Amino acid sequence: MIGIEQANSVGQRPRARFALRAIAAFIAAVFAGTAAAAGTYKWTDEQGVVHYSDKAPAETPAKGATVLDKQGRQVKKIDPPLTPEQIKAKSDDEERARALAKAKDEQARKDRALMQSYTSESEIDIARNRAISTLESQIKSAEIFSADLTRRQKNIAKQKASYGSKPIPIELERESTAVDNELSHQTILIRQKQEELTLVTAKYDTIKQRWREILADQQRAAAAAAELEAAKAQNPPASAKPGAPKPVMTARPASTTNK
Repeated sequence: MIGIEQANSVGQRPRARFALRAIAAFIAAVFAGTAAAAGTYKWTDEQGVVHYSDKAPAETPAKGATVLDKQGRQVKKIDPPLTPEQIKAKSDDEERARALAKAKDEQARKDRALMQSYTSESEIDIARNRAISTLESQIKSAEIFSADLTRRQKNIAKQKASYGSKPIPIELERESTAVDNELSHQTILIRQKQEELTLVTAKYDTIKQRWREILADQQRAAAAAAELEAAKAQNPPASAKPGAPKPVMTARPASTTNK
């Protein structure tokens, strides 16, 4: 048994060496193919001297470089390095592109939310009228309160005048100051609510206009899709036309099993 095992071991050694040589030859061929595929690099330095090399230059030449195949034909172009101005311009362009893409995404999000919020123009009008009614009620309440404060202010002024040269009571002075401050506050509040009313009106006008634009775009897209489907129906593929030859199906012989 030992003799047989030794013989088998001796017989396996040449085969192992042959396998290793084959693997080494394959790896060498791969690297050789890669080197050949790299081609020849051609570039001109700053002094105008033309260089040829089978290796890429350590740094990209100022005028760029080209890669040639064995027949001297250009197979690749290596662009020259960017100047600081070009780098800045490229960075600015990329920043503008990102900002534009972000703005488009944000507009698309708003459009989706708008179409989900309102299914008709009448719903927009209802929301608009509700918001306007709320502001008008607030303005009306502030105006009524301001009118009451104005009457109190006049009465306080008469009371002060009745004292003539006598000292005015501190309580009356405090009431007068409080009424003046509250009346000033209500005046500012009314002005703010009137400005909000103008903004709300403009806001819902903009919403309605944008809603109409989106709806028109959707209708145009649907019409274009319908026209395309109609055109396909009128001009079906040749294989789908009546009378067109049907593909010939070749029947396969039934398989037989030998018993």
